[in-house]
Amino acid sequence: MRDLKTIPVDKFIEEALYNKKTGYYFSKDPFGKDGDFITSPGISFLFSEMIAIWIIYFWEMIGKPKNFSFVELGPGDGRLCKTLLNTFEKFPQFKNSTKIYLYEKSEKLIKIQKKNLKGQKISWIKNFKTLKNCPAIFFGNEFFDAIPIKQFKKKNNEIYEKYFKFKEKKFLKTVYKKVSSSMLQELGKYGILKFDGIFEYPKSGLKELALVSKKIKSVGGGLLLVDYGFLGQNNVSTLQSVKKHKKNMIFDNIGKADITYLVNFDLLKNFLKIQNLNVNNVVSQSFFLKRVGIIKRAGILSNKMSFKEKSDLYYRLQRLLDPKQMGQLFKVICAYKSKKKISLGFK
Repeated sequence: MRDLKTIPVDKFIEEALYNKKTGYYFSKDPFGKDGDFITSPGISFLFSEMIAIWIIYFWEMIGKPKNFSFVELGPGDGRLCKTLLNTFEKFPQFKNSTKIYLYEKSEKLIKIQKKNLKGQKISWIKNFKTLKNCPAIFFGNEFFDAIPIKQFKKKNNEIYEKYFKFKEKKFLKTVYKKVSSSMLQELGKYGILKFDGIFEYPKSGLKELALVSKKIKSVGGGLLLVDYGFLGQNNVSTLQSVKKHKKNMIFDNIGKADITYLVNFDLLKNFLKIQNLNVNNVVSQSFFLKRVGIIKRAGILSNKMSFKEKSDLYYRLQRLLDPKQMGQLFKVICAYKSKKKISLGFK
């Protein structure tokens, strides 16, 4: 990591995660037991199957278009996409109508994805301009929390942006600088300035969502995001770092550990509404997966399993659904442009 001097929080995260030489996502495979964390598709294939069923349902609800795009945002190691493709095989009309795109900026992860998805008809993209001019569904699991975030502090009705000061690559202290009037105006759109304390603003993430929203409004379709986060006001820093499945101090192992945060789903909902999209109420991962049919699917599969296989299936299912594990912390949001109401998983 180069000598960064004094930089805002989002620039620090950008450098730590996405520097093309030393950045975390450009230099290692972070997924699985041998990596630093495991995502839902790595815990159970049932998660990915439910996403596949939901995507097919969405396609049916918008009239089964003969040309349809599926775009995975930040596809990780390609595991979710692999299960999706296997599930899509059972629905030939959908499969023949759909073109698969993976939106990824890390060359390291693209290599891993290509290895895991060898032989599949998939296109890798770095922007949405290359998508066909047809309805599209965008899906991201733990995509948003990997995009650098800004932090601010409100005190005595003044707003300050948080910066980190470094010397010779070592963290010295936190510095706060008063924000510009334009930044203040931008922050005021989303109802996050009400209370004193630290608050977080995903400026880069909202730029990505604006591009997705623009495409949806242009061609039709929707967006489904799953991530860990919160509803309501949360005026504390949620920045966290993980290495080898354990908590890591933010300024330790820079470029060798993941840095992430909790997603503000109220803010996302407000933003997507401003984009003039239909937005469903945010629900928990447990609620969503149960409504799509994950327990019924597990029951069907378990009938043909040995006791050991059945125990493993339900242990993994519990990790996805239990409120004390991922069930409540992870949230799901859906935005779309369609005359029909998209309700599966949300009511």
